[in-house]
Amino acid sequence: MSNPLQQTIEALAKEKGIEPDVVITAIEEAVATASRKYYKTGENLKTRFNLETGQVDLFALKQVVQDVANPATEIAIDEARDMYRQLYGDDVANSIELGDEMEFPKPTEVLGRIAAQTAKQVIFQKVREAERENVYAEFSQRVGEVVNATVKRFENGDIVVEVGRNEAVVPRKEQSRAESYNPGDRVRAVIKGVNRSAKGPQIVLSRTDPALLIKLFEQEVPEIYDGTVMIRGAVREAGDRAKVAVFSRERDVDPVGACVGMKGTRVQSIIRELRGEKIDIVEYSEDPIEFVTNALSPAKVQRVSIVDDRERVMEVIVEDKQLSLAIGKKGQNVRLAAKLTGWRIDIKSEEEKRREVEAQFEGLEGRSEEASAEAPAAEAADSAEATDSDAPAADTAPGAAETDE
Repeated sequence: MSNPLQQTIEALAKEKGIEPDVVITAIEEAVATASRKYYKTGENLKTRFNLETGQVDLFALKQVVQDVANPATEIAIDEARDMYRQLYGDDVANSIELGDEMEFPKPTEVLGRIAAQTAKQVIFQKVREAERENVYAEFSQRVGEVVNATVKRFENGDIVVEVGRNEAVVPRKEQSRAESYNPGDRVRAVIKGVNRSAKGPQIVLSRTDPALLIKLFEQEVPEIYDGTVMIRGAVREAGDRAKVAVFSRERDVDPVGACVGMKGTRVQSIIRELRGEKIDIVEYSEDPIEFVTNALSPAKVQRVSIVDDRERVMEVIVEDKQLSLAIGKKGQNVRLAAKLTGWRIDIKSEEEKRREVEAQFEGLEGRSEEASAEAPAAEAADSAEATDSDAPAADTAPGAAETDE
């Protein structure tokens, strides 16, 4: 590009990360809009950017017809041929047919300051729209990816951050309550989604999504990155506790040990990133009983039984001393274990289970005693009924004998 306008277009396109053609189209539309406001003739105006001169040429398009109904947009075929005959000769003039469109140049120098201001607004609007579309197209493909961001400002509890050259937001509900930031702080977050809004695409980041935990493990644990160890599930209550279920494809590789690292170095790195959030790494199992037993870690489970397979309900018995540990603070441990496994877990201590069994036995004994008491009464009633039925027969016999006499 040689002329100053073309150089400006190139620089703007590079700065905004869009194609130069987008800027040129925006300029053409801007001049067309300004021209319609200035001329107000009802003509079909068209613009074209001239690469040689760096100017925007303006034309009024007219369709060739037999009989003109609207002079602003139509021209008679005879008039069109006469016009072209004078300019280009008979061959070009005779080639004009009905339905063709002819271009009539119009000056743009007369548009004035107001038209130029209108053109400027249209150009900026079109460039912003192109920029938004580029951002949406880029980040909608990166949902679930962890990005580095810099805190810029705070708006109604939301954190506005900068990701590269783009702004993103960490909504209040996607923030961990254990964390606080200041402008200029660097933060790692996962891309939760991209919303199309009136102000343009809004990149939504999250610090509470389990996907952040999974991505951090992928970055810290080579065995997860290369697929030797797989994460089969992750649940979080951001700022407090998280549980991750891992599975090894190779028998010789301990999945939990690989994630913990030598003296806990790998998991400690993730805990620091999540500002002290406790992480339980448990081994995944296809056996639901074993999986639930592992998921309740660090509590030790005595036994597990499936209460309802269809409704996915399990009963877990733990030692009396382990009950509070199994349930966790405000039920957090068992709640996370239930989310991780997909089973509803009913935890009882051995003492509770013993009392429950005793109550059931007492109920059974009570019912058996009632049944025992009812049996003699029933026998007595049966014998009484038998006696009553025999008595009338004895009375009737003598009477019958007397009647016969």
